[in-house]
Amino acid sequence: MNTPTQKKSRPAPPPGRPRTGARVAAIQALFQSDQSGESAETVIDQFVRHRLGPDGGGFEDGRVPTVDVPLFTHVVRGVARQAETLDEIIGGHLAREWTVARLDPVLRALLRAAAFEFSSGSEPPARVVINEYMDIAHGFFGGEEPRFANGVLDALARHLRGAEFQR
Repeated sequence: MNTPTQKKSRPAPPPGRPRTGARVAAIQALFQSDQSGESAETVIDQFVRHRLGPDGGGFEDGRVPTVDVPLFTHVVRGVARQAETLDEIIGGHLAREWTVARLDPVLRALLRAAAFEFSSGSEPPARVVINEYMDIAHGFFGGEEPRFANGVLDALARHLRGAEFQR
């Protein structure tokens, strides 16, 4: 059982939501790359071979059964290429005493993935990106982290896609 501040084990995206599955898998892959030092390409290969798709079990078996693989690879590669820039942007929306390095590694991966999506185009709309990553944050965390993530995601979206919020 999770206490309010513990991470939950594996958030399962609702069935039939491959884009959500791609984002969950991207956060897991970014976390793995960050913690292990493995390249994004190595981790992408491991995920595609062993953790994505319905073969061999479901979420309880460490797999993400329904995944938009092109979105997954796009996010992981994009974050890897732009990590320094994304961290500067994210850092600019944290309290002065906080740094990106000080963030929980899963939360850091989530914010990087969302910041990359905000900065890489206008689709999907920023509010959709926020909702997707908030659903995922609630799957990973049982404490105050989702509220923190919501504030940072909103600030990032308004910074990177301000025109969408002026309508």
